[in-house]
Amino acid sequence: MAYPKIKMERPNPYNGLDWIVAADESLFANEGLDVELVPHGGEKKTNIDITDWNQIPSNAGHAEAMERGCANIFNACEWGNYRRSQDTQVGCRQVGRRASVVCGGIAVPPWSDVYTPQQLANKTIAVPFHAGTHYLTLQLLEGFLPRDLIRVVSSGRPSERYRAMMSRTVDACSVREPWITVAEKNGCRIILQGFYNGTDTASPEIDAETYAAINRALSEAVRRINADKRAYLHYFIDSEKAPEVKALSIDDFNLNRIVFIEPGKPIPQEQLVRTYNWMVSANLIDRGHSIEDLVNTKVMTPA
Repeated sequence: MAYPKIKMERPNPYNGLDWIVAADESLFANEGLDVELVPHGGEKKTNIDITDWNQIPSNAGHAEAMERGCANIFNACEWGNYRRSQDTQVGCRQVGRRASVVCGGIAVPPWSDVYTPQQLANKTIAVPFHAGTHYLTLQLLEGFLPRDLIRVVSSGRPSERYRAMMSRTVDACSVREPWITVAEKNGCRIILQGFYNGTDTASPEIDAETYAAINRALSEAVRRINADKRAYLHYFIDSEKAPEVKALSIDDFNLNRIVFIEPGKPIPQEQLVRTYNWMVSANLIDRGHSIEDLVNTKVMTPA
């Protein structure tokens, strides 16, 4: 069949190494797919005065190209994609879980007096609002602190968050690869760490047959990555301009933090409901949504 052109918001290796490998190794072409990776989003500076995530648009980074009509699929953390499905002006919905299971954490600088999660009470933690490590930070800390003692502040890309911490603008920051490795190599401590799912979110242009073809290509990419992770770690270094990342070597990485699973699996309904209810309780999304408001079940299940 003739598939629509796939215009995917350009992923980073941490959330889309499988997409990058599938493009570079002609796996999409083998499925008859024409795939373009398009740029998206913008830079945000750290602002310790912005502590209300509802002041920041959920599509300021992920979904930015989708909302202006330049992309028809993107992937991001599952929590954020519930919110983006609520906020969309172009009808995008989640269609399945992505392959990348991201490892994220909360780092403090070498000189910090914080050694345990409880000591992060009222400490400023730089996070990217509506991105994965924002939500992960909240969930990790809720096991140790009441919500009113968790002080996350608005920041941008990992380099911005890390440098804000190292310049003492904030007390801590959220990190994911390759910035967990950067933080550890430079003597920082990871106070909490966890893994989180992400999902693919698509416009109505992406039907079940198209999404299935995408996932066939990505499945082969995942197989290749998992067969020899070290052979693909250079992407984490090559994709960044930051000198902190360029100083890394392949041997610095912990392979246990590089996790890719079979792509395109449906979100289990009981997990969907629990996630949504937690987001409502934390004022991260509006109450009253149906499953169809958040997920395109006509694509997710058959694909």
